[in-house]
Amino acid sequence: MDSSSTRRQATRQKLFEAAVTLIAEQGFSSTTVDEIAERAGVAKGTVYYNFASKTMLFEELLRHGIELLTASLQSAADETAERGGGPVDALDAMVRAGLGFIARYPSLTQLYVAELWRTNRAWQSTLMVVRRQAIAVIESVLREGVAAGELSEDIDIPLTASALFGMVLVAALDWQSYQPERSLDDVHAALSRLLQGRVGGASPKGPARGVGAPG
Repeated sequence: MDSSSTRRQATRQKLFEAAVTLIAEQGFSSTTVDEIAERAGVAKGTVYYNFASKTMLFEELLRHGIELLTASLQSAADETAERGGGPVDALDAMVRAGLGFIARYPSLTQLYVAELWRTNRAWQSTLMVVRRQAIAVIESVLREGVAAGELSEDIDIPLTASALFGMVLVAALDWQSYQPERSLDDVHAALSRLLQGRVGGASPKGPARGVGAPG
């Protein structure tokens, strides 16, 4: 990659960071291009050089953010497989990766969750596409788990993948907003127990059970 491409990527990352923070603080309509440029430490013209409009900037930041999350989930699954872990281990690693990503970009997650429920936005179709990409990563691991016999053949893979994705989003936002004193390890351990089917009075020291595995 040449130096000009590297500089442009660095500039776009600055704009991404500035825009997502400002829009989370003020809302999309109240955030101006001037404010984004000032927060990013660049000239206003630089914003328009990289993005044709504020709407396109916001669409791109949503796409960029969820693609980063998807890559983080995929990397967690791949690294687990390389270490010899099974699909349930991969799911657990993806939960931790998701929590870590959201802890780093809480404003992005707040925006994403808010935008999911709006239907009049120009970027709605883009949002659905990138959401689908993230959930497809989880679905792939669930299918591997069923094929390996770690997970029950009766689980609804699309719904379970969506539920796991939503669980991490909501739990992480609750953690960041209302329980910030808790550590990533602590929150991950709680979700890991839920993932492993250890809630409902079962001993955490007992044998692990996979998601949807027969009891």
